[in-house]
Amino acid sequence: MTSSHSTAPALHDQWSGRHDGDGADHARWHEVVRLAADPSPSDSQAPSAPGTDASSPTDFGRHIGMLGFRSDEGVRRNAGRTGAADGPRVLRAALSGMALHGPLGDGSVAIVDHGDEVTHGEDLEDGQARQADATGRALSADGNTLTVVLGGGHETAWPSYGGLQQALDAGALRPDGADAGAAGDRPRWGVLNLDAHFDLRRADAPSSGTPFLQIAEAERAQGRDLNYAVVGIAEASNTKVLFDTARDLDVEWMTDEECASVGRDGIADFIESFAEQLDVLYLTIDLDVLPAHTAPGVSAPAAFGVEFALILHAVQVAARTGKLRLLDVVELNPTLDIDGRTAKAAARLITDAASIAAGEAAGE
Repeated sequence: MTSSHSTAPALHDQWSGRHDGDGADHARWHEVVRLAADPSPSDSQAPSAPGTDASSPTDFGRHIGMLGFRSDEGVRRNAGRTGAADGPRVLRAALSGMALHGPLGDGSVAIVDHGDEVTHGEDLEDGQARQADATGRALSADGNTLTVVLGGGHETAWPSYGGLQQALDAGALRPDGADAGAAGDRPRWGVLNLDAHFDLRRADAPSSGTPFLQIAEAERAQGRDLNYAVVGIAEASNTKVLFDTARDLDVEWMTDEECASVGRDGIADFIESFAEQLDVLYLTIDLDVLPAHTAPGVSAPAAFGVEFALILHAVQVAARTGKLRLLDVVELNPTLDIDGRTAKAAARLITDAASIAAGEAAGE
């Protein structure tokens, strides 16, 4: 069976919700989001962000960029349950009513939605190529402080990597104060995956289970090692071959049981130690890292999982490193969700990451 998904409403119509009053004191996502093709806020009652020139649609000042990848062909290829292609639409709906505070609420850091790329039928590779270009453009935009990608299956990680490499090659993600003309100072980057699975499968075709092996091999072809860490690994969901591959690639990981044992401080130490060696951090959140009672709406619900409070803390710690530049949230399958639990959990994770990143950008 080929992957399938519904036709999404127009982007502007995906951002809607209650309006309690004018100004920053009442700000919610749907009231402050700007569409890349239309730099005005999606709700005319919203606070307007300074420095946005309506005559220049690419000039948003300091901003959080956002885009979606409507794809679950990788999940189908990985023998999973399709439906994640509708994730971006449902994530926007879950985000819409969430309150915003600080720089995102008062508009001093804008939120810019660049829309979606789509995998058509079984042509995952074409969809990933277009998504990589879109991600690279968002990351490289003047004033971008964080790019948030709404998946989609975990095949989203491959174009997230592709877009990140485009931005790194263009010199768009140099640390503050770095000399753009200096040789040999390409920022050192790494990926932190909150996930029950390594996603290091070797297969005949790319899928939602292969992205980090693809990334490791692409880095190796450039003479570089992949800096890869995973929080939440379920031993029962990863074969010996996958653990052996992880060891061969020097992957760092914590299991779901270890997370429960060491708690907030142990998880924070793990993330901070990993991020310390990096200039740029890419955070990818596979929602199946959460317990099934929190995240039923995924292809592979977790029997054990890592409790939401610990995953939220992990996201907050990653954002507070000041190095987080790319975040994707993947594997939301709305057809399997119950009362929007998974979507709401994801929206809270995104809101906290974006709010902290905006505060870092604003010097708070």
